[in-house]
Amino acid sequence: MDPLLQDQPTAGRRFQKRWLWWAFLAWWVAVATWNVVKPMPPGTDVTSATVAVDASDVQFLYDLSTNSPTGKPVREQRIFDEVFGIVDQAQSFLVADFFLINDMMGADAGVHRRLSRELADRLLARKAAQPELAILLITDPINDIYGGLPSALLNELRAAGIDVVNTDLDPLRDSNPAYSALWRMFLQWWGNAPDGGSMANPFGSDKAKPITLRSWLAMANFKANHRKVIAADRADGSLTALVTSANPHDGSSSHSNVALRFNGPLVQDIVNSEMAVARFSGWKGHVYATPPSQAAATTPTDPVQLQFLTEEAIRDHLLGAIDTTRNGDAVSIATFYISDRKIMQSLVSAAARGVKVRLILDPNRDAFGRQKDGVPNRPVANELVNRSGDKIQVRWYRTHGEQFHTKLALVTHGERLIVSLGSANLTSRNIGNYNLEANVGLELSATSALGIEMIGYFDRLWNNDGPSGTGFTADYGAWRDDDTGRYWRYRLMEATGLSTF
Repeated sequence: MDPLLQDQPTAGRRFQKRWLWWAFLAWWVAVATWNVVKPMPPGTDVTSATVAVDASDVQFLYDLSTNSPTGKPVREQRIFDEVFGIVDQAQSFLVADFFLINDMMGADAGVHRRLSRELADRLLARKAAQPELAILLITDPINDIYGGLPSALLNELRAAGIDVVNTDLDPLRDSNPAYSALWRMFLQWWGNAPDGGSMANPFGSDKAKPITLRSWLAMANFKANHRKVIAADRADGSLTALVTSANPHDGSSSHSNVALRFNGPLVQDIVNSEMAVARFSGWKGHVYATPPSQAAATTPTDPVQLQFLTEEAIRDHLLGAIDTTRNGDAVSIATFYISDRKIMQSLVSAAARGVKVRLILDPNRDAFGRQKDGVPNRPVANELVNRSGDKIQVRWYRTHGEQFHTKLALVTHGERLIVSLGSANLTSRNIGNYNLEANVGLELSATSALGIEMIGYFDRLWNNDGPSGTGFTADYGAWRDDDTGRYWRYRLMEATGLSTF
C-alpha cells in the first residue's frame, strides 16, 4: 500500500484534534470576554442626582483601634451603635446590605465583639415589637460558604419573618475572567453539599468544620457583594441611612472604619438600588419608602451636597475630583487597599501639578490571625513615592492584629471639600464594575463644622494626635518595600483579577 495513503487517517485525526482545541479556546475567550463587558444588572453603577441637605442631617462617624504607649488596646467605636439605633427606630421598612455577617474568626483567637449576634438580636427584637415592619437583609454568599455551610444565624432571621437574600453573583461581571469563564462553562452546574465536606475551611480556625470542593471552586471567582449600608424610616416620617466600610462581623469588630449617617430623600436612591440587587437575586417582595413631604421641604441653611455612588461611578467621581485639583489643593486618602492604575496615575499627575498628596495605608500584614506580605499596598506605595519624586507622602497605620479597614478620600479645592467614603477599596475589582460597592460622595465647605471634622480626623491620624502620646501611624520607612518580585506580583494580580484585593 502507498505510504501516503497510510498517513492520511493519522493526519486527519491530528487536524480534528487541533480543530477541537481551537474551538475550545475560542469558546473560552468568548465566554471570558462577554462576562467582562456585558451590561451591568439593574441597581448597579449608580450615580444619583445630587441632593442638598442641611449639615445638621449629616453625621461623620469612625471606629479607631490602636495601642497605648504601654501596649494596652485603645478602642473608639461608634458606627454600630448608630446602626443599632436605626434598627430600633425603624417604623414601616428597613433595608440593610452587609458583606459579612457571621462569627467566623479565621485563625484569630482573640476576644472580639459579637457584632453579628448583636445585629441579629436587634433585628429580631424590632420585628417582634413591630410585626408589620418589612425588613430586607441582603448579604453575600460567603456567609454560608457559597452554599456549603448554611448560616444558622441567617436561617434564624428567616424563621422570624425577615427577608434574607443571598446575592446572586452570576449577573455581575467577572474580575477573574480566565478562571471564571471555565467556572461558567463547566463548574457552576455542580450542586453543593449543605453539611460541609472534607477540605480546609479558610474562614475558621483549625477546628472549623471542613467545606466542600464546590465551595472552594466558587470562592476562586473572587467576586462579592461588598456593600455595607442600612436605610429605614422613622416615626416622624423621615428617612435615614448609614453607609460605611464596617461589617457586622465578629472577626472584623476591632477594625478601624468610617461611616456617614444622613437623612433625607437620597435614602430613596439607596433603597431603590438595594431592591434591584435583591430582585436580580431572586427576591419577589417590595419595600415602599414613603417620600418626604414636599411641602415640608426647606432650603438648607448650611448645605451639604450628597450623592449615592456605586461600583465604577465611585472611581469616576473620585477621578473627577482629583483631576481638577491645582497647585495649592490637597488630596488626603486613608484606605485599606489601593492598586487601581487610573487612581494611581491621577495621584502622580496631581502631585506633579503641586497638589499636596497624602496617603494613610494599611500595611497589609494582618488578616484574621494570619500574616500577609504587604501586597498590594507596600509595592504600590513604593511606586507612588518613586514616580512622584517623593512628592506623594505615605504613612502606615499601626495595626496590632486588626486592620485599618477605612475607605475615605478627601479632596480640597480651595474652600471646597469633596469627599468619598463607604465600602470601596481603591482597586479595580472594587471600583471597576466588578464587586458590588456603595459609597457616598459629598461636597461642602472645607471650613464648615463637618468639613473641619473630617479633615481633622485625617490630620489626627497623620500627626499622631492621640491620648497620652498614642501613635496611630508610622513613617513611610517602617514598611518601605522595593522588592521587585512583590511589585510584579501585585501588577499581575491587579491586571488579571487573580487576587483577593
